[in-house]
Amino acid sequence: MVDILLWPNPEKESVRGLTQQVIRWLDKRGISAAMPQELADRLNLGAFGCRVDAETMASVAWIMVLGGDGTLLLAAKRLVTWNKPLLGVNLGHLGFLTEVEVPDLFAALPLFLSNGYQLDVRRLLSAEVVRQDRALVRYEAMNDMVVTKGPFARLVNLETFVNEAYVTTYPADGIIVATPTGSTAYSLSAGGPILTPDLSVLVITPICPHSFFDRSVVIDATQTVKIRVRAMHRDTLLTVDGQEGFPLEDGDEIRVAVSDRSVSLMRRPGWSFFHVLRGWRKGH
Repeated sequence: MVDILLWPNPEKESVRGLTQQVIRWLDKRGISAAMPQELADRLNLGAFGCRVDAETMASVAWIMVLGGDGTLLLAAKRLVTWNKPLLGVNLGHLGFLTEVEVPDLFAALPLFLSNGYQLDVRRLLSAEVVRQDRALVRYEAMNDMVVTKGPFARLVNLETFVNEAYVTTYPADGIIVATPTGSTAYSLSAGGPILTPDLSVLVITPICPHSFFDRSVVIDATQTVKIRVRAMHRDTLLTVDGQEGFPLEDGDEIRVAVSDRSVSLMRRPGWSFFHVLRGWRKGH
């Protein structure tokens, strides 16, 4: 039986030692911890590996992610089926999604183990690529779906619709459809607004548009965005949270909407998005 599922980022130098510390700390308190077998093997901790299936996840109370925001994004989407809350432990730079810094981890763990936490629920984004009236792939994202040209490609023309109503055609390097969670990621660097995570909206932000209509558009989360690619060259991609990609062709449609699935992040009482935002601004 597994009480806490760990999801360490094997690319982080310090993660193996920290993972062992966490397992020992929990074991002394009669709490069992394990991690997906693939990650355990990569850390040479194979004895602590487990299968991630219905039987294992039935006993798991919550998931501890050891990494940064990128690790949490990946874990959240891989494990969303099981609907378990996630505690993000930050091993990288300041994160918007992770909750605890490593020096504070063991002091904070008793609070989380005694169910003294709050849940911060984030809806996912879904997208499908349609080619000649046939859906090819479907993705889910926590931050954003991005249609972007390759590094050597020319501009792409992106016909953009909201609920079938034509918005405009962006001649641009690309376009971002982001959740409030993703508003502080790529969308922000492209000039988009900062949205508080409790809002039920999406934001459409063009990337380096070659037109006067270059502002972000904020829409209700019940609306659907359709982007039709008009490009005579290849090397155009749909990217998902910056972690997955799918090559697009002229005429492809990307249909983006809020998913019916969500991710719950564990927070200490008093957590504030604006506190995190102030810390991020100081770091920049």
